[in-house]
Amino acid sequence: MRFFDVAALPVSPWRNGGGDTREIAYSPGEGHGFRWRASVATIAADGPFSAFPGVDRTITLLAGDGVTLSADAVPAHELVRVGEPFSFSGDLPIRASLGGGACRVLNIMTMRGAWAADVRRTAAETTPRAGGSGLLYVLAGTWQSGATVLTAGQGAWWDGDSEGAVTPLAPDSVALEAGIRDVRDMRGRRSYA
Repeated sequence: MRFFDVAALPVSPWRNGGGDTREIAYSPGEGHGFRWRASVATIAADGPFSAFPGVDRTITLLAGDGVTLSADAVPAHELVRVGEPFSFSGDLPIRASLGGGACRVLNIMTMRGAWAADVRRTAAETTPRAGGSGLLYVLAGTWQSGATVLTAGQGAWWDGDSEGAVTPLAPDSVALEAGIRDVRDMRGRRSYA
């Protein structure tokens, strides 16, 4: 299990000047692609998202007044509740419109047809499944894994076999859990649910 603190991650500004990204984890795939990628992005201005053909995306509001995501021929979606995930195709030409000032989101991307992510709020202990991948991002409270204590904006991720668990230590502890599984294995041996 690997740990992260978003405040300590390197910042990469977007080419269009509309925000920045802090990469948490990147699991390399075949060629120059990835199997899955997790990051935290700050959306600082209205504008287009970068296209990611063949990729499925799930973003979850972490802080701020929210953002409306829209694309031609699909209904717009307002992302206004912290901790509520929204999934969409990276093929779509998505445009972001801020509800107020800048907002911060957790962004999970998976290669369509090979990998899939299930993102949800949790207040329960998280234990990685054998062969599974995933991430836990602390929204509130205090969590612990081994000797490591995690607070808001921190978390843990794993890729493949990992031992241990991440346990909430206080009644107000809430986190986002992203389970990432290989959907090509129909027997479910590599699933994380």
